[in-house]
Amino acid sequence: MRTIPVLAAQFSAIGTSCRILVTSRFTATRAGEIALHDVERLDDVASRFRSDSEIRRLANNGLPQRVSPLLGDVVEAALRAAVLTDGLVDPTIGAAMEAFGYDDDLDVVRARGDRPVSGPPARSTWRSIRYDAALHLLAVPPGGVLDFGASAKALLADRIAASIHDETGSGVLVDLGGDIATAGAPPAGGWRIGVEGPSGKVVQTVLGSGQAFATSSTALRTWTSAGVQRHHIIDPRTGSPAEVVWRQVTVAGRTALEANSASTAAVVLGSAAPSWLAARGLPALLIGADGSRRHTPGWPEEGAA
Repeated sequence: MRTIPVLAAQFSAIGTSCRILVTSRFTATRAGEIALHDVERLDDVASRFRSDSEIRRLANNGLPQRVSPLLGDVVEAALRAAVLTDGLVDPTIGAAMEAFGYDDDLDVVRARGDRPVSGPPARSTWRSIRYDAALHLLAVPPGGVLDFGASAKALLADRIAASIHDETGSGVLVDLGGDIATAGAPPAGGWRIGVEGPSGKVVQTVLGSGQAFATSSTALRTWTSAGVQRHHIIDPRTGSPAEVVWRQVTVAGRTALEANSASTAAVVLGSAAPSWLAARGLPALLIGADGSRRHTPGWPEEGAA
């Protein structure tokens, strides 16, 4: 008998859309409850846009502060992303984002209209963060603003998928704004995953059988400051939005965290991205600023695979 995935939950949260699919309709309600609970917990601890979030209540003075185990996990994931990408993905770029005007939910930022760029923020790198996992002690450099946009959502997708499968035994696919993680047995033939281009139209369908996928784009989270359209992927080497060589990069990886780290790094790398991804054995689809497409070894050339 063919297994048909069931939509367990669909909602908007953490600035994006969230969809949960399961292979057993009897587990759908519980799967949705787990997903919503975990998303709300992450927002409570890691949101850069909520004044009451745990990360925003920290005193970033360079002194160790005790944090919750969940925030500690988020910090460790961000540092893991930095290690995987040799610092091309760096959680200390929050101050740079704020300098260019991305200091609130995107709808709020856009509603303000054009604004001047503030002065250059204090520069720091991920190596300046100190975290003791045993004691849950975190030290952030003075003036540092942490942003977990390239890691927390992906980490959450991985954790939700694992939690739902562990509790219910069902196969599950979690899609948090393009960060896709799966756990358990897939439906017959695999998970059909539509890769949407910047316009929202599906440009290719691939079949997933356990790998994770993540997409990073310079075309969706955009706003205007100082008369220039900006996007949210900061190049840590310059402290400015990355040059737009790619409108979008989608990467397949072992986990959503690893896939998202790679897709973000690829945007930052620009023209060097295809060789960087290929050297790491990461299948990817890259859509250029002119709409052209390239892929790295392992990614299907067209249609479903």
